[in-house]
This record gives sequence, C-alpha cells and structure tokens, in this order.
Amino acid sequence: MGDKKKISVLIPCYNEEENVRPIYEAVWKQLNESCPQYNYEILFIDNKSTDRTREILREICAENKCVKAIFNCKNFGQFNSPMHGLLQTTGDCTITMCCDFQDPVEMIPRFVHEWESGYKVVIGKKTRSKESKILYFLRGCYYKLIRTMSSVDMIEQFTGFGLYDKSFVQVLRELKDPTPFMRGIVAELGPERKEIEYEQPLRRAGKTHNNFFTLYDAAMLSFTSYTKLGMRIATFFGILVAVLSILGAIGLLIAKLIFWDRFPAGYAPIIIAVFFMGGVQLAFMGFMGEYIMAINARVMNRPLVVEECRLNFEESKESESVHEESGYNKELIMSLNF
Repeated sequence: MGDKKKISVLIPCYNEEENVRPIYEAVWKQLNESCPQYNYEILFIDNKSTDRTREILREICAENKCVKAIFNCKNFGQFNSPMHGLLQTTGDCTITMCCDFQDPVEMIPRFVHEWESGYKVVIGKKTRSKESKILYFLRGCYYKLIRTMSSVDMIEQFTGFGLYDKSFVQVLRELKDPTPFMRGIVAELGPERKEIEYEQPLRRAGKTHNNFFTLYDAAMLSFTSYTKLGMRIATFFGILVAVLSILGAIGLLIAKLIFWDRFPAGYAPIIIAVFFMGGVQLAFMGFMGEYIMAINARVMNRPLVVEECRLNFEESKESESVHEESGYNKELIMSLNF
C-alpha cells in the first residue's frame, strides 16, 4: 500500500447540496474501478455554502476517511478557493474538477494514462458544449481576444479542469500569488502539456453561480494579469486625438482668418468634442483602475482564503510541510476551528 502512487481529486463547491454526494460517488467509483492500483484522496473545499452542502460533506467524511474537506469562513471567490484547495493536496498528482458534473468524471483514467506517459500537465479542452450556444460562442470570442492581446499563448476553452503533477503544484506553492488566474498560470508557467478534447455536458442539478459580475471579474483578471494592450491603446489613442485636435485647431484658425465674415458661429462642435473626450477619458481611467486594483491586491499579499475548519486532515509531518509551503497559517486556522 505504501508503495502505491497517490491521486488527489480536488472538488471546489458552493451551494451544491444536490450534486456533492453524487459527484463523490461518481469519482469514488471511477477511482476504484479504473485506477485501483493507486491510493487516493478526494478533497472538497467549500466556499461558505448556505445550503446543506456542509452537512452532507460532514456525513461523507465520516463514512470515508480518504475524503477530506476544508470549510472557508467566507466566500473568497471563484479563483482563490480552488487554488488554495489545490495547494493542500498531497497526491503525486492532483485532478481538479467542478462539483456540477460539467467536468466529466470519465476523463479521470484518460488524464492518469497521459500522466503516466510522461506529461506533467494534462488538461481538458472544450470543443463542444451542451450549454447555451450563444454563451459558448461568446466564451470563444473572449478566449480568442485574450489570446490575441496576451504575450502568453493562452489556452482556448480551458476552465482549469485537468491533472497537475506534484512538481507543478510545488511551483504554484512557491508562486504565492494572492490573485491567481489558473488558466493563465498553466499557459505561462506550465511544462509541456497534453490537451484532451471533450464535450461539456449540462449541469446535473441546481443553478450556475456565475453571473455578469463573476464573469466580469474573470475577464478583468485575465486582462490585467496577462495583457498590456489596454494601456497601450489608451496611450496611442490619446496621442492620436491630441494630434487631430492640434490639426483641427490650426484648420479652424485658418478658416476663421480667411472666411471670417462667413464663418458660422456656435459652440456645438466644441461641446460634442468635450463630451466625447470626457467619455473616452473616463473609460480609460476605469480600465487603468482595474490594473491598479490588481497591483494593490498583490502588494497587500493577503492569504488566498481563511479557513473555518478541516475534516479528516492528519497533522502529520507531510501535511505540515504542505501547509508551510502554501502559506497555510496553522495558528489562525486553529483559532477559527470550532
């Protein structure tokens, strides 16, 4: 048993009372039937659910000591919580997947096979989706835009679903990024990867927790972390408008001198120009503010999450070393463990 490799499966969740037990049972079955030669751990990290998700997780952890759970004291967002959970895994590789069954559990043995073939990172790449065709199209446009604007070869239709070798997880621990964007980190820092195409199914149950604001946060995080084009557009556009303004002023002066008696009076062009430039300036100031907020978050260097409690974690030397490497504050967690 001790010589077996260990597979960790990370499942972030938030208000998934209808899915949390079915996803556990599906993953457990897949690991036992398709990967019986490996030890395993299944780690749920709950982002302050307000339904019965935590109650069900406590039941599952009581039934199976190979299932672990981390309960956050607040909702720390769609990026920080999964990253923190990933850093707490102890397997030779970690598979991350959603709790809503939109990441097929049938992909687990395929990921493991490619990992054993030598790939340190194996990811799932959506080529089709059973979700809204309009939403899928818009996501595709977003990925293409980011890929065009970024100096990093961003991965299209990649949500973070995949397998990561413990060596890459160690890279993430040393990174200590307080605002992690996993999709960009894999593209920027990841070793040679294997991409496996799949069709994304619909949610098994419940409603998606994504809305305009969460999607906007994701878009802005990717823009501010991996593109410079926004600020450069503002600079070039400002120079262009300044040049055109100077040329317009010279042209207006010449016309006034030549046709002074026939030149029409009125302030409409000036007012329009002022409002136009005011709108442009406000738009780019807002965009610049997104960069400043991203810088501010990194400078403050806050923890990814603050935990309320842990279930089925053994305080061994192995787990303590993982906590230290990932910035895990043991005293803080113990004070919140109630």
